[in-house]
Amino acid sequence: MKLSVQGISFCYRSEDVVSGVSFEAAEGQIVGILGPNGSGKTTLLKCLNRVLSPKEGTVLIEGVDYRQRTRKEIARQIGVVPQSANSNFPFTALDIVMMGRNPELERFEREKESDLQIVSNAMRMTNTSALADRPMDQLSGGERQRVIIARALAQRPKIMLLDEPTLHLDVNHQIEILDLISRLAREERMLVIIVTHDLSLAARYCDRIILMRKGRIVSAGDVTQVLTRENMAKVFSIDAAIYYDERIGTHNVAVIGAIKEGKE
Repeated sequence: MKLSVQGISFCYRSEDVVSGVSFEAAEGQIVGILGPNGSGKTTLLKCLNRVLSPKEGTVLIEGVDYRQRTRKEIARQIGVVPQSANSNFPFTALDIVMMGRNPELERFEREKESDLQIVSNAMRMTNTSALADRPMDQLSGGERQRVIIARALAQRPKIMLLDEPTLHLDVNHQIEILDLISRLAREERMLVIIVTHDLSLAARYCDRIILMRKGRIVSAGDVTQVLTRENMAKVFSIDAAIYYDERIGTHNVAVIGAIKEGKE
């Protein structure tokens, strides 16, 4: 599975939010999109699965322009974990995860035994099986987030888009979920694109980093190419160092301090 993003631009009213973004990614990769608030990360993610229609540019999935595909066809290939997913209806956690099978069902078709098994596996992998009968509005933020991730997994997508997937999770669940996503990328050859503010988690889990500022790509490449001291200063106004942590066998980011305006 190959994704080719070609010159994506999007504006709200007359303000450019994403400008000329292009990159390619392939199955088995975890790609992190990083940047400060207002850099266009979430808007770009919404353009990638056609929740928003770009003003310019397009996305190719396996060489096919995604504008030639129906939304149901896109949903069969792309799973999405939004930053927040509140519901005004009294759905249980199981109801929500079962919705992940909707793209595979015809209108009025009931779930088959195979669908129930896929849902059960998704809930087991995200440690949400015990939450199955509980209403979503009675779950904590972290529990709801894990249920939404289970719903995306139940789609069995080839591409997964995650917007701040660890935002409401405590530390142990952050590691559990990202370990799971990392394993799925490798074993299931899934392409994973993650929007995150967490520099250390990005350095630890991502194969490639796309660094954005004011709607444009500032730098793109592997972790050591992108998460440099110069880029951290330019994009986040922080003094930071990236280093290889032998204890976990991956890179990490140490934030030394903030850079005051006008100083570097």
